[in-house]
Formats: sequence, structure tokens, C-alpha cells
Amino acid sequence: MRTSTTRRLAAALAAAGLGLTACTAGGSGDGRSGGPKAGEKQTIEVWHGWSAPHEVKAFQDAVAGFHRLHPNITVKLVKDQTDDRITNAIRGGNPPDVVSSFTTDSVGQWCQSGAWQDLSGDISGSKLDMNQFPKPVQQYTQYKGRRCAMPLLADAYGLYYNKALMKGEQPPRTFSELTALAKKLTVRNPDGTIKVAGFMPSAQYYEHQVQHLATQFGAKWLTPNGRASFAADPAVKAYLQWDKSLIDWYGYDNVKKFLHSMGQEFESSNPFEKGKVAMAVDGEWRTKFMQEEAPKVDYGTAPAPVPDGQDARYGGGFVTGTVIGIPRGAKHRAAAWEFIRYLTTDTTALVTFANALGNVPTTIASLSSPGLKLPPQFKTFLDVFKNPASATTPPTPNGNDYVVKFQQFVQDQWEPGKAGDLGKALTDLDGKVDASLKLAGG
Repeated sequence: MRTSTTRRLAAALAAAGLGLTACTAGGSGDGRSGGPKAGEKQTIEVWHGWSAPHEVKAFQDAVAGFHRLHPNITVKLVKDQTDDRITNAIRGGNPPDVVSSFTTDSVGQWCQSGAWQDLSGDISGSKLDMNQFPKPVQQYTQYKGRRCAMPLLADAYGLYYNKALMKGEQPPRTFSELTALAKKLTVRNPDGTIKVAGFMPSAQYYEHQVQHLATQFGAKWLTPNGRASFAADPAVKAYLQWDKSLIDWYGYDNVKKFLHSMGQEFESSNPFEKGKVAMAVDGEWRTKFMQEEAPKVDYGTAPAPVPDGQDARYGGGFVTGTVIGIPRGAKHRAAAWEFIRYLTTDTTALVTFANALGNVPTTIASLSSPGLKLPPQFKTFLDVFKNPASATTPPTPNGNDYVVKFQQFVQDQWEPGKAGDLGKALTDLDGKVDASLKLAGG
């Protein structure tokens, strides 16, 4: 999965373009009655975004089980497909039978526009129990009761810590503990710049994006009627005040220098892997990178901290994941659903995939499968994923635009100290988000 904010925004913008053509391309309705029946001999085309050799092989291995159950259905896998290519294929009326995306941000737009077909009838017809998936997963695969996607592996976020740099300290459970420990473990150069960061709070630090950390404070993002709630949400203000306080302790110029000196997130130059950061919030996939790129680093994992006084929420975290669905205009609708149902609910397929990619399997049964062969640090993410306190960002008709706008506010105005009055700044942000939602039909 491993998606950056830029890539996630691009995906959302690509999906938004479908709203303009929702009624003009690829036929109408959900198409359940079209195409050959699932028992007939046929070939379905499946587009996915994985591209590395081990990723492609993992998908092929997972699909092999489906072919054994359905020898009449040949599955043609097409790798390295982006949301832009999927969008263009749907718009042009010549899509594949199955599509997948690394981001959940566009599910609201896909469901509302009909670009991804409603699967509710398939689910009820197959007597598929959606309660086999944790609640956040059920949330991020539907929009306003229209379920146009199914979950295919997930990402869960937690705290990584370098045991040598921790000097015997235990991982923090609250943000006040995190702050104190970050200051204690930070090592500065003689000129005051950062040599080793105890914890880098900036939203510009890799996976410390706003949705991953503000969620730990309990941010709600939107009101029940789908309007922005930044100004009225005390959790948002608590996150911002914590973020700015620790950045000011480091010194914003020192933070900028440290951020500019960082290596690549998905290479061995990552500062956590290089011992330049003692603690960091990251996704479960980092365990795979640690095995391959930093096998000598002794590290541990734990749930990300929560605010003081919210002990009951400790153990949860931000969750998201890959989604899979049937695009408007798919020619083999029935077989496509059989494929999706198998791939998203078969424990063996999910475990095969999860082991190879280092991601979290998405059904409750697969989370406890003895077939999972992952490093001991991975257990944290399995526990986070099924924890009832875990959460995700709510879907909207214009994707994650509200998250992107908040991210831009935090990194461009708030962290540099240019925001002025916080209440007014957040009210202005609410207005901008609501205006965009209105244009998108929200």
C-alpha cells in the first residue's frame, strides 16, 4: 500500500473526474444481469497496482486457489495499474472486469458516481457476512449505504522504537509520555541542530501525516451531516497544540534542516533504519523493510500513544487498505464477483498474500490464522487492526480533499507559525472544505 499524500491526492483527483461522466460511459445500472454466468468458460481481466516481482508473484499465488475452485474461469492479471489508468478505462467504456486501488480515499466518489458498481446485491445474494471484517473496514468500503468496494489487505499504524536508542525506556502510552521521552532521547549537534530525533512530530515526516496522528487524538474530521468540523473539534486543537509545542522545542529551523536531510522513506536511507530517529509512527509494512534493509537494528513496536485520560482508547490506531471492485462496464460481472468474493474472504488466499507483502489480512478469521508467518513485531499491527478503538477517515464525494487541505494548513501555516489566530484559521479551513464538498455534490 505505502501511499504518500501526493499519490493519494492524485488518486482522489482522478476519481473526481469520473463524476463528470458517470451517466455517459460504460452502460447503466449495476450490471448484475449482464455478461456470461459464473459457471461458463470465460476469461476475466484484473487490474492491480502491484509491480515488484515478489508482489506480482504473491498475487499470482493467491489467485491460483481461485482457479482450482473455478477451472472454467481464466484470470488475466495486469500489473502496475494506477487510478488514472482505471479512470480513463472506465470513462472510455472499455474497463477490465476487476480493479483494485491502494487508497480508500476515493471510495466515496466511486460509489456516488457509479464508477465502481454497487456490490450490495452480490453480498446479500451470496449471503456474505460483512461482520467478518472489522468495523473500520466496513466503513471505508462504502459511502452512504452504497458498498462499491471490498477490502483486500489492510494497513495499520503503530509506534516503532529503536531499543538501543531507547536506553531501557518503555514505549510511551500517552502523548505527554511521548513528548517527555522525545526530549530525553534527542541528541543535538554543537550548533543546536538535530543529530538524533527522539520523535519528529512534523506532518512532513513520512507517515506522520495529519490523518495518522490526529486520529490518535480522536479527530472526527466531519460532522454527522458531512460538513467540516475542524474548528469545533477539540481533538483537532489538541493535536495541533501538541504538534507545535514539540516543534517549537526543537526549533522550526532545526526541524526543517532535519527534514531536508532525511533519506528516502522506502529505502535503506530511512532515518529510523539508520538510527537517526528513536521513535516513529509507521505502517505494518515497515517490518518487512526492517528485515530486508536493516536486519541488525533491534527494534520493537507498540500501539501509537493517546492523549492523557483516554487510556481506554490505547491499542487502537489509524487503519486503511487496498480496495477491490467491479468497474462500470465490466463484461464478465458474475465471474468478477466470484473472484472478488474469493480473494477477500478466503483465509488461505489472504494469508498467502499477507505473508508475501507484509500487510495485514482483512478478515477477523485470517488475523488469527496459524498460517501467518510474520516477524514478532507484526503482532502489534494485527492487534491494532482488530481493536475497536481503531479508526479511519470518513469517505466523501471528493475523496480525501479535506485531509489534503488540513495537511497543507499544518505544514504551510501552522508549523512555521504563520497561522495567526487558530480558531479563525480553522473556521476558514472549514469554509474551504465545505465549498469543495458542495461542488462535488456532498
